[in-house]
Amino acid sequence: MEPPVRLASTGTIIHGVSVGEVLGVSTLTGARLIAGESGLGRIVQRLNVMEVPDILAWVKPHELLLTTGYPLRHTPQSLDRLVADLDERGLAALAIKLGRYVDALPDEMVEQADRLGFPLIQLPDDVGFDDILNQVLTGILNRQAAVLARAEEAHRALVQVVLAGGGLREVSAEVNRLLDVAVATLDGAGHVLAAAGPEQHVAALRAFAEEGTAVPDPGPAGRAFAAVPVIAGGHHHGRMVAHSPAGTIRDSDIGILESAATVAALVVTRQEAVNAVESKYRADFLRDVLTGRAGTAERVAARALAFGWDLSRPVTVVVAELDPECDERTAQDRMVASWTVAMRRHDPRGAVAGFSHEVVAVIDAAADTARVAKDAAVAFAEALPATFSTGTSRTATGPGAVPEAYGQALKAARVGRQLHGPGAVAHFDQLGVYRLLSLVNDTDELHAFVRETLGPLATDADAENADLRRTLQVLLETNLNVAETARRLHFHYNTLRYRIGKLERMLGAFTEDAHLRLNLTLALHVLRMRGI
Repeated sequence: MEPPVRLASTGTIIHGVSVGEVLGVSTLTGARLIAGESGLGRIVQRLNVMEVPDILAWVKPHELLLTTGYPLRHTPQSLDRLVADLDERGLAALAIKLGRYVDALPDEMVEQADRLGFPLIQLPDDVGFDDILNQVLTGILNRQAAVLARAEEAHRALVQVVLAGGGLREVSAEVNRLLDVAVATLDGAGHVLAAAGPEQHVAALRAFAEEGTAVPDPGPAGRAFAAVPVIAGGHHHGRMVAHSPAGTIRDSDIGILESAATVAALVVTRQEAVNAVESKYRADFLRDVLTGRAGTAERVAARALAFGWDLSRPVTVVVAELDPECDERTAQDRMVASWTVAMRRHDPRGAVAGFSHEVVAVIDAAADTARVAKDAAVAFAEALPATFSTGTSRTATGPGAVPEAYGQALKAARVGRQLHGPGAVAHFDQLGVYRLLSLVNDTDELHAFVRETLGPLATDADAENADLRRTLQVLLETNLNVAETARRLHFHYNTLRYRIGKLERMLGAFTEDAHLRLNLTLALHVLRMRGI
């Protein structure tokens, strides 16, 4: 394990050497480990010499503290507490010369060091502190230089991938080569965008990503999994995850993985810019198709193929229109993304594009448009607390019929919202008389018709009005079948007869006048349409 220290100016990761490696230098050949063997993996990044009893104010994390024992000669009873204090401050180890000022370390101190995994080292009498300082600091500097050189080499290789026009797949492959680990780049939803490495190791990465578990703590040799964010322009685009079954991912590897994530962010940003331009061309062309200005059917089919679309087959047009009271810019971008993913899953050759406040999809007539819309709505709802209404057209048998189908889908979406509220899903063939009512632009005229036809039942001024309207609606739906109406409303037959009499006194003899029944039915339909 190599805990990183980040330089404030550059963010470079600097590493030291382990206590076990320190014991391997030539000046410490005669040194003896007294206690704390489980802490030999602690990292030494600096050295310090203990000259005063109150050394705690001067120590720093990852230090190897050297002492002759002189400051401790009068306080042997506090040595066990010293170990706990040094460990609490993150020191790497304590190395002491015995026999001159302190003859032996107390048993309590040794036991405490073993319990904490804090190495206690007995130094040889004939070794000077300056020799230890020189050799260990040289080892630290060499390690730092090697890490920096490796990081620089990795950075050059990754930048070269981007300059050569490589994408996420090439970046992942380069990380696999540099670190000899399986690597995958995930989007914000955890889906794998690109991966490289042995198939079984990549499979483990996919499972790890799907489970969404936290990265486990590293073992003595390193980590089995590591993950770093892919961030560009302040936006979180996902993660880059690495996996080593042997658990050999070190912190120096994390630095290279972070560099790769930065390069991946550049690739994502570049691809988004390209996609934005391509999306504009796709949207402009689809708009021309929807308005009938794209040319002949042959020309439309040929240009559509360039975008990967098949508009020569029978298709259905679906319009998803944002419901009011939502952040249109954010919601529109997310709605386009949700529909694009749903289309890719159900009809890869279908056309999809986003406009100012709607998404239009042209789907294979044989596809399950309801399922496509449901998948898109679920993905959209997971990302934002907003909704959209969806309308579906009849089948269009060729590019020339698409404009009419677009109008049908748009009408279905808007009338569906009027009938059922935000998030409605409607098919043009299911609109019935509402298609005709929606053509009336003069809403004042519709209101006047409702008031003239329903009279006092047009409002809820009286608490009983809504209940009477419900009775009237069911009567009209059952074609004045009193027994069926009573069954549906759970009324006694005589109670319903009384209500019919009351309704006729308010509205007229509708049980005998077919034209009045038609007017009443239309008035009730208008009341159902929201926003009228």
